[in-house]
Amino acid sequence: MRGFLPFLRDAWALARPYWSSEDKWKARGLLAIIIILNLSLVGMNVLLTYWQAAFYDAMQTKDADAFTNLLLLGHRSEGGSYLPGFSVVAALFIVVAVYQLYLNQALQIRWRRWLVGRMLHDWLGHHAYYRMALTHGGADNPDQRIADDTRLFVDSTLNLGLGLMNSVVTLISFIVVLWGLSGAMTVFGVSIPGYLVWIALIYSLIGTWLAHLIGRKLIGLNFNQQRREADFRFSLVRVRENVEGIALHGGEPQEETGLRSRFGLVMDNWWAIMRATKQLTFFTAGFGQVATIFPFIVAAPAYFAGRIPLGALVQTSTAFGSVQGAMSWVVTNYDAIAAWRATVERLTGFHQAVDEAHAASLQGPTLKHGGSTALTAEDMRLGLPNGRVLTENASLRVEPGEAVLIMGASGSGKSTLFRAMAGIWPFGAGTVTQPDGEALFLPQRPYMPLGSLRRVVCYPHDPSQHSDAEITAALDKAGLGALAPRLDEEAAWERSLSGGEQQRLSVARALLVKPKWLFLDEATASLDTGAERQLYTLLRQELPGTAILSIAHRPAVAAFHDRVLRLADGRLSPVNPQEIPA
Repeated sequence: MRGFLPFLRDAWALARPYWSSEDKWKARGLLAIIIILNLSLVGMNVLLTYWQAAFYDAMQTKDADAFTNLLLLGHRSEGGSYLPGFSVVAALFIVVAVYQLYLNQALQIRWRRWLVGRMLHDWLGHHAYYRMALTHGGADNPDQRIADDTRLFVDSTLNLGLGLMNSVVTLISFIVVLWGLSGAMTVFGVSIPGYLVWIALIYSLIGTWLAHLIGRKLIGLNFNQQRREADFRFSLVRVRENVEGIALHGGEPQEETGLRSRFGLVMDNWWAIMRATKQLTFFTAGFGQVATIFPFIVAAPAYFAGRIPLGALVQTSTAFGSVQGAMSWVVTNYDAIAAWRATVERLTGFHQAVDEAHAASLQGPTLKHGGSTALTAEDMRLGLPNGRVLTENASLRVEPGEAVLIMGASGSGKSTLFRAMAGIWPFGAGTVTQPDGEALFLPQRPYMPLGSLRRVVCYPHDPSQHSDAEITAALDKAGLGALAPRLDEEAAWERSLSGGEQQRLSVARALLVKPKWLFLDEATASLDTGAERQLYTLLRQELPGTAILSIAHRPAVAAFHDRVLRLADGRLSPVNPQEIPA
């Protein structure tokens, strides 16, 4: 864990962009109003100390009129000073406190909305999410960091920041009150003015130092807890997303063992947090209890000597407690600060990983757009994250409307070549030229986004781009006409549809999108030979101007392509279709 100053710089780096964003004026306006309301609450607390002094003096002197007036609308003393009644101050305090909380929450919502939007944009931009998943480094569980850590960061930053500001203002305000009440104390012949202020300062500094010694381990424990909670939640999601595979394998005992193991890590760390919190609470609870009686102890000699009345004693106690509480802000908020620091560390790690992923977008094969009518890949040297080389100087050219089939052994690099041609593979070198026109990639396992069937079929287009008649026709041609009445139904389609149905649906997507360049990575492998022939025939008929680049293992697919290439020993070489078995 890094030092405190670097941590503060990280926290400011996370917070600063919002306050200079397009939402800055509304955010600054809200914050200004919240600050004014907070200062008003501090001012009313100061006023209440003077009210307490007058109220307890009225009780001591048995002044019923002053007692009643101080409870109701207000009272004017013999010296001419006026104090509003408790009912007036309390009513105003309630209104200010309610709107301070309401506007604070409104600012939290706006800030979190902006922060989540920015993180989503950065994470999805330049395929950062993909590269982060490939390298398995930098930021575990990005979903948890975006969903949960943003909420914790915004909430903690505002609450701790405003709390610290309140403590500073309270400290300044009540030091003035306490200094005037405490007088001077002589120690070893030296007169110390405002001695109660110095006692409160020493008491608070000692408490802060001890709280840090006792509670600093909570920072690392909170960081680990968030990570382990996210790991456990991710494991549960994995089970939910792969229910059929687990059931078919009878893998329930293995899954339960794995889930219990991950939850065990959560519990182990939680017990460590509990032990550390127990130690810190022993100290902070004791510190707070002593602070309740401590001002009476230090002010009692003056009261019993008759130098101050009961009201002044109570006012002194309140002022001392406010000064001591403000100075002890770190002590009372240490666990919250520790959790906030862990959140900042996780969000900082996320941004660093995204920045590294964006930098990696400059690596790998060079991607050029336009400038050619043909899709080309030249001198492609592709490898895996572990350094293993898949292709050496592989080159490919596909003309508009041409159909090319790539065959080769599993693991030879066919799918990696497709990823490089899509511009998302960062490991390697070469040049890819993508001509104008939309490209669509259909992998062996189609992606089924959340939402309605309409959204699933039209993906990656917005559903509004296609009419019901177009969607229904595409489904019918792909052999899924029975699904047409369910366009607005939302379901877990990756589980509702079989593997073959999902691949038919991806073909329906191609019919809707009508891409200029269509990549099929074993996109019909889950279908029988007859259905595969039918769909390839459909694609060639419905998309005559579309270039098709396929990866397949079945030799029969070659009949639907103009050329066949084989990827072997890192190179692409032509294959005579007549030499391919039917």
